[in-house]
Amino acid sequence: MQKTVSYEWIDQRYPRDVNQRIKQIEAEPLPSSTGALLNEAAAESGDRVALHYIPTGEELTYSMLLDRVNKLANGLHKIGIGKGTHVAVMLPNGLEFPITWLALGRIGAVMVPVNISYTGRELDYLVNDADAEFIIMAEQYLPVLDAMAKRPAAIAEDRIVVLGEPRRLQHSWSELLDTGSDLLPTIESVGLNDLCNIQYTSGTTGYPKGCMQEHRYWLTIGKVMSSRDGLRYERLLTSTPFYYMDPQWLVLMTFYQRGTLFMAQKQSASQFTGWLHKYRIHFCQLPGEAVYKQPIKSIDARNEVRRANVSGVRSSVHEDIERRFNLNARESYGMTEIGSGLFVPIDNDNMVGSGSCGRPSPFRECRVVDGELQVRGPGIFLGYYKKPDATKEAIDENGWFRTGDTFQQDEDGWFYIVGRMKDMVRRSSENIPAREVEAVLMSMPEIADAAVLPVPDPMRGEEVKAYVILQSNLTVSDVPPERIVEYARTQLAPFKVPRYIEYRKDLPRTPTNKVRKNILKTEKTDIRLGSWDRVQNRWHDEKLI
Repeated sequence: MQKTVSYEWIDQRYPRDVNQRIKQIEAEPLPSSTGALLNEAAAESGDRVALHYIPTGEELTYSMLLDRVNKLANGLHKIGIGKGTHVAVMLPNGLEFPITWLALGRIGAVMVPVNISYTGRELDYLVNDADAEFIIMAEQYLPVLDAMAKRPAAIAEDRIVVLGEPRRLQHSWSELLDTGSDLLPTIESVGLNDLCNIQYTSGTTGYPKGCMQEHRYWLTIGKVMSSRDGLRYERLLTSTPFYYMDPQWLVLMTFYQRGTLFMAQKQSASQFTGWLHKYRIHFCQLPGEAVYKQPIKSIDARNEVRRANVSGVRSSVHEDIERRFNLNARESYGMTEIGSGLFVPIDNDNMVGSGSCGRPSPFRECRVVDGELQVRGPGIFLGYYKKPDATKEAIDENGWFRTGDTFQQDEDGWFYIVGRMKDMVRRSSENIPAREVEAVLMSMPEIADAAVLPVPDPMRGEEVKAYVILQSNLTVSDVPPERIVEYARTQLAPFKVPRYIEYRKDLPRTPTNKVRKNILKTEKTDIRLGSWDRVQNRWHDEKLI
């Protein structure tokens, strides 16, 4: 039984009817910049805690946060960072990341977030592609800087800011903060149309592309997430890496709500329900199946969550997730390019387990053209940095962004994702969505996770290969490939049943937990190696098993 929405939680500024609420949200003006939103929150709720870092318990009120943001902005401005300067930021989760992002936004600089697991080669690509002129990084990542083969000449030692102990000529993040003025820096005005981030996509199918996002983009998604259900969220949780987009919009969502954002160091399925309970969280992004497959705990249902966003949860377990964790888990759909695209309103209990991603979010129009979801509206990204051809391919002359995701829409207007247009197996004349086969495999109790890829085949063009991760207490002898194939045959048409099966302990993933299929495709000279072949009834390269 789902948790019933209590209208004591409703934000009185917004109507209960979702259509009226969306119209009101779209009619309200946005703050002029991310800094302006912080100013408003600090003026109204200065003594309220804005950020709480879970590992240390350190907290910043809105007034303290504003003070630190202004001080760091002045310090960064003093060393040459100004409006339009591209600054790569390689920091772990902690209070320093949102302070840095907001300080850069305050002076109109452009943040280029860097994955903290990057090697020197990957940092090379990002810094050069984004035309970064400064780098702000934690001390522990300096060896990655040393490993760069193509470090731009513009990034001299005195253009590197280090959180920790800097080297000769480098600047100390802490000293820039301590020596900066707490007054608003004297700079050019920063507005909605100014670039705020070059946010790189996860790169599941190739090299990442830099999405150009204005202040309008961030203020729009923060506003949408804060108000689209008309609920009050006083305590919010984020646990994904801050170099990904979600924690950044969660900061702004928190500001709109004048709430407190509880920040974890990293994602943890085993600790997640403990965080919900201890910090009395009202809003979170639930790592659905990862948490669902954890052992049942006594505190699982003891929380105050008013909405949990989920994405890609199997329809067959969606209702049970809500029941077990005693919360409203509602689907939503978004991308780095568009921010929020679709959502299931909190009132729509009838859509739980339907598989629908919902209806268009505020500020968004959505349509399905030739099977592909297209989205447009104010506050989507401007395009891919230095990639005009990719931008032209992605956004048509009328502003419609082609998501690359295949969708269906029912007669009531609800949207349903089918899969990725590029994440298909083309076997003979049939298109097989990888997502469909993966969902079937993951519905097998013995399988913890699965990924599907095409394998080149001279007769059929492509064949289906499945990578499977078994539950931690099971081995290949417990769940042989024949048993997986037998199960798949009960759920799938014969042409969709995997021909090749490979057992894995883990899968390469992006910060948002998507499988990096481009790595799987290239990690072996022959993708059949290490697989059981149901047609030939044998292992290919048995020594790898």
